[in-house]
Amino acid sequence: MLYDNAIADFHQGTQMISEYAGVYEQEGIVQYIANRLPIFAHGKDDLHSFRYITSNLIHQKLCRKVDIERGFHVNPDTVSCWYKKFKEQGERAFFNQDNRKGTAHKIFWRTQRTYSKETG
Repeated sequence: MLYDNAIADFHQGTQMISEYAGVYEQEGIVQYIANRLPIFAHGKDDLHSFRYITSNLIHQKLCRKVDIERGFHVNPDTVSCWYKKFKEQGERAFFNQDNRKGTAHKIFWRTQRTYSKETG
């Protein structure tokens, strides 16, 4: 359930994701509010920040996992995974420069072999 009337007058288009937290987008920036105050912002296509911020909102008890699931139409397992990463690793889980886990080089070489055979 979205809490449209709780703080919807903060900004036109604010969508309440819980009794305390809301979100709106303006000029490509997604702004999060809590108790009528802005608390986080990120670019509309910045998924790492989205995952970090929504996990942080859950951790601060400004909303529940189910509020994120319903408010943003996200899979429950995905939200649980993000939150687990947040609790275990904090911010670095979302903003670490090398999140490849060592698999990108294998894909590259497989692709290179395929390309060599086709052009060969």
